[in-house]
Amino acid sequence: QVQLVESGGGLVQPGGSLRLSCAASESIFSDATMGWYRQAPGKQRELVATITRFGGIRYADSVKGRFTISRDNAKNAVYLQMNSLKPEDTAVYYCDANSRTGVDYWGQGTQVTVSS
Repeated sequence: QVQLVESGGGLVQPGGSLRLSCAASESIFSDATMGWYRQAPGKQRELVATITRFGGIRYADSVKGRFTISRDNAKNAVYLQMNSLKPEDTAVYYCDANSRTGVDYWGQGTQVTVSS
């Protein structure tokens, strides 16, 4: 059974930082492209960042220079370091594992709220 468990969300002031973590099942992690997506109220889910099993990285333009995605293959984990947070970053953040067969597995999401 594939499981993705996110943690690290919370309330932070504008300009602050948060680090999200996603622990994945070993059965899916090693071959998967891992990603972070987010969904704000009333909006569609959007890509934040992805990282392939070879370390290739892609960011949404809105987070370039502020967010950093990384993965630890020994721990079956992917991280999202978020700096210089803005109110418009407020959303539920989801961890995604895109398998080699193209199947997506999703975590339950973690709330990030940027507010003073």
